[in-house]
Amino acid sequence: MEKWLVARQPQYGYIPDMKTICYCAAVRTAARKTTALYDAALEPAGVTLAQYSLLRKIERAGTVSLTELGRLAELDRSTVGRNVKVLEQLRLVRLTPAKDQREAAVKLTPAGANALRRAAPLWEDAQRRVEAALGAGGAEQLRTLALSL
Repeated sequence: MEKWLVARQPQYGYIPDMKTICYCAAVRTAARKTTALYDAALEPAGVTLAQYSLLRKIERAGTVSLTELGRLAELDRSTVGRNVKVLEQLRLVRLTPAKDQREAAVKLTPAGANALRRAAPLWEDAQRRVEAALGAGGAEQLRTLALSL
């Protein structure tokens, strides 16, 4: 047997041929491509999709604890803390004391509200581009599938 064939064989047991695509890999690829589209669209407003999403959640909640923001964003507390720190450095949010003094809260600054106003039509344009690429039925199917996971 050729040496290169031996080296490529699995070391521990038999690995069957994959008969379908890996759903996780397909979703991650689609997410990367879609995120890149939104990030490019939002660039003139000076925010990424992840930042825009957090800013929208903060705007809707008013002053919100980092723990609650994590719950709203479905992110762990440490990830939210790192992302909020970046938003704070950009002067888009401000940390304030929370009701529970062991916790920090965050609220939009006027610059953050302005960034959201600038970004909203850019985000809407990105939405239209995705819908146009998928077609009306495909966009609705994507929403349904995403909510079912």
